[in-house]
Amino acid sequence: MFTGTGTALVTPFRTDGSLDEGTLRRLIQRQIDAGVDFLVPCGTTGESPTLTHEEHVRVVEIAVALAKGKVPVLAGAGGYNTAEVIAMARELAELGADGFLSVTPYYNKPTQEGLYQHYRAIAEAVPLPIIVYSVQGRTGVNIEPATVKRLAQIENIVGIKEASGNVSQMAAILNAVPEDFIVLSGDDAITLPVISMGGRGVISVVSNEIPAEMSRLTRAALQGDFQTAREIHRRFHPLMEINFVESNPGPVKAAMAEMGLLEAVWRLPLVGPKAENQMRIRAVLESLELVQRVHAAVAN
Repeated sequence: MFTGTGTALVTPFRTDGSLDEGTLRRLIQRQIDAGVDFLVPCGTTGESPTLTHEEHVRVVEIAVALAKGKVPVLAGAGGYNTAEVIAMARELAELGADGFLSVTPYYNKPTQEGLYQHYRAIAEAVPLPIIVYSVQGRTGVNIEPATVKRLAQIENIVGIKEASGNVSQMAAILNAVPEDFIVLSGDDAITLPVISMGGRGVISVVSNEIPAEMSRLTRAALQGDFQTAREIHRRFHPLMEINFVESNPGPVKAAMAEMGLLEAVWRLPLVGPKAENQMRIRAVLESLELVQRVHAAVAN
């Protein structure tokens, strides 16, 4: 269910800071029309820590309604309070989410045993598929391959979004888990090497901007057509890089605003990119003809 390209959806806000439901619907429909394989609302790219409980639920509700029967929805439900994560996951399950992406507890830095027990408790409480999310650079804690191997033995823990940036660790995980366990890249730029080692796709930031192209890239790679996949990757690698010139999702939302897809609004403590980085983002978009393409589509 969760293979290929899954878009880690940004959450659009109005200029007054409120949730922009109309734009959210348009962005989700754009993803579906472009052929992405699954949607990931309310992950950290969606600024989930800044959403109220009601907003979090509403974003997932909208995604489920639009995606029903078309693409699966892997809803974000993570955090450092296991009981609260379980409560959120149960609520999103009732809305019709197909599974959950659950980032590791941050700040309190649990041990490997603590991580195992955290995810085991969630899996036992909510019987939907769970993709665990390891991103040590943002949370301060890494899920080690031996722990992933243990987690893979739990029936409804079906995969991992691996964003350690450590290709050797990813290889170790792929060697340790069963064949049907889903290993997804958490970084657009290393999607190809992960798939070449046996990974099943990516949970992508850049597909917010280029959903069709990123979907073609992963499908080509999964079908063994690495020549086509490399060509797409080489063309869009500058965009993948510029999306992280500052903390995500600052740059990607700035780029999408340049493309006319949403308002350039973030919730504190996030702010827009510095002026010089905004210029760099614009330059990459212009080099790829993304600004002109989207503006022309809007005009038509």
